[in-house]
Amino acid sequence: MKALVTGFDPFGGDAVNPSSLAVSRLKKKIGKVTVISAVLPTSYARSAAVLREAIDGAKPDIVLCVGQAGGRTELCLERVGINVQDARIPDNDGQQPIDVPVRANGPAAYFSNLPVKACVAEMRKAGLPAAVSNTAGTFVCNHILYSLMDIFESHPAKMRGGFLHIPYVPEQAARLGGAPSMAVDDIVRGIEIILATSAARSTDIKTAEGRIS
Repeated sequence: MKALVTGFDPFGGDAVNPSSLAVSRLKKKIGKVTVISAVLPTSYARSAAVLREAIDGAKPDIVLCVGQAGGRTELCLERVGINVQDARIPDNDGQQPIDVPVRANGPAAYFSNLPVKACVAEMRKAGLPAAVSNTAGTFVCNHILYSLMDIFESHPAKMRGGFLHIPYVPEQAARLGGAPSMAVDDIVRGIEIILATSAARSTDIKTAEGRIS
């Protein structure tokens, strides 16, 4: 079994992106899963094409895209990507779309087909703060989750995939003054658990993970 795991390059004037840091530290083999990694541009226009090229090259069974969500305190496995681009800041191409669909006339949303609740449960068992998230935002992270599941719709191969949002790493939090953070090694452990759990099961667990806010 093969898994493609992607991170993003730094954006917003930052020198690092914890997603690409973590992805670069992944083992090449996690149990029975062979891991291939790639870095995507933080770009609405270019990221989906780079992802599609990586998928076609790796021919994975599982695709996990990883991105930074500064301010979050947990490893947030996303449940859904929505068909909207609404950028609070420009992407790395200087583009700042507002109320633009990811794909014109596409579905309003796509759901991840990973066992998100089971993965979150396993991360918590390992002592990692983790949550099922019901919003991937409207920046490039949401764009790539929606694009990933849209690629699956027309791709000849059957794959499963989803998106993990991660907190800042300590070096970013130190610069920003008190923002929540997580060590890269813990982020790597979380990714490994998601891959192992997704490889081991095809169905999710039934447990309440909805949030009021």
